[in-house]
Amino acid sequence: MDCKFSRRACLRALAASGVGILASQGAWADDVQRARVTDLRVISWKPPLYHGWPTLARRQNGELLLTFSGGRESHVCPFGRLELMRSQDNGLTWGWPQVIYDSPIDDRDAGLVETTRGSLLLTNFTSLYYAKGYEAARKIAAGQPGAWDAVKLDEWQAAHERLSPEDRQREEGTWMWRSTDGGVTWSSRYAVPCNSPHGPIALKDGRVLYAGIGLWSKDRPVGVWESTDDGVSWTLLSAFTPRKGDTLENYHELHAVELDSGKLIVHIRNHNAANAQETLQTESTDGGKTWSEPHPIGVWGLPSHLLKLRDGRLLMSYGYRRRPFGIQVRTSRDEGTTWNAPIVLTDDGTSSDLGYPSTVECDDGTLVTVWYEVLNGSDLAQLRQARWKL
Repeated sequence: MDCKFSRRACLRALAASGVGILASQGAWADDVQRARVTDLRVISWKPPLYHGWPTLARRQNGELLLTFSGGRESHVCPFGRLELMRSQDNGLTWGWPQVIYDSPIDDRDAGLVETTRGSLLLTNFTSLYYAKGYEAARKIAAGQPGAWDAVKLDEWQAAHERLSPEDRQREEGTWMWRSTDGGVTWSSRYAVPCNSPHGPIALKDGRVLYAGIGLWSKDRPVGVWESTDDGVSWTLLSAFTPRKGDTLENYHELHAVELDSGKLIVHIRNHNAANAQETLQTESTDGGKTWSEPHPIGVWGLPSHLLKLRDGRLLMSYGYRRRPFGIQVRTSRDEGTTWNAPIVLTDDGTSSDLGYPSTVECDDGTLVTVWYEVLNGSDLAQLRQARWKL
């Protein structure tokens, strides 16, 4: 693959824009606040590749871990793989990415959590969705509009046809890896019953809670699963009932958080007609056994990542996929009952192919947010990071 967009070019483009990207953009800016961003940059090591759907996690020892779908040629392709990077200095520098797993089909999403016992749980799902584009391209003769070049067609054919159709179908699933030594070694991949982009969360009582979707299950449940054995096995704790007029098929990409009071909140990416592409919220006050009806919170943007700050406030991070494209966050002081006006981290995006931010809080109060984004001058998405303060 030709290197169309070098790391140096990425950094030059960002340096040229700098924090000045947070300048006012007309009346829209009057409705939002601006974060105090102290460091904004690309942290991808391989700009000639497409990076997607990262999750940032902070371990109990202060180390930052970042997992993502790397090795990609495009948003949808057969080359995605699960990768992991580490930072020992709160995101000032990042080590070289480690490939955790590379299945024979597309590895998408990358969730990560450290449990109360100190184990690491990595999650993703595998997909054959890329096959539609590949089969369509095979039918277009060379030189005709939409035809692929011979090298690309050969590469996709070799990747796709290394498995039989039956084996390819068996590769689709929702998966987890577990490490008990800080990520030095990892378990074999094992199937779990659900998926969401940022994976499960650790609860104070030692349980691990996974708000997600049974992607490949026949009945496609949406709800929360729990593990009482540190992520080894999972049981459906509660299946959600959709809001009146909604269908579960239009609920996507959930994430959960536990509050100091023990209350649980889940955010849902909504594609039902009512409040389309807004974030819906549901709450539980009995440890996840029962949940309120999903309801809108007045936030257009998706999907949401939830974080409880040390001062007790809640923070949600989400992609803003209409002009001005970028990353926004909001806070709540009343356990998610109300959410403050948006705080803009970036609004210089070139397209809607961005988002999936996640945020951690460092000991000095610095917040670190990482997302993926297609930058100006390339169609290959990079990992972009902001270090900032409220």
